[in-house]
Amino acid sequence: MSEYLVIYEKTATGYSAYVPDLPGCISTGPTLEDTRRNMQEAVEGHLSVMREFGDPILQPTTMADRIQIPA
Repeated sequence: MSEYLVIYEKTATGYSAYVPDLPGCISTGPTLEDTRRNMQEAVEGHLSVMREFGDPILQPTTMADRIQIPA
């Protein structure tokens, strides 16, 4: 099993999301929960198409962290 980093961004109409390790794999939704659900389907579909076309599926390498900055 692989874990892919998903970046969520607030938009004027809801949320958008993308996976840095899977270029072109994006999704949107009116709520964060909808976007998460849509992104799960998008990643599964993206990987399925890659397998169908014989594209190599590389292991995820992108990481994220948070830092705190005093106000």
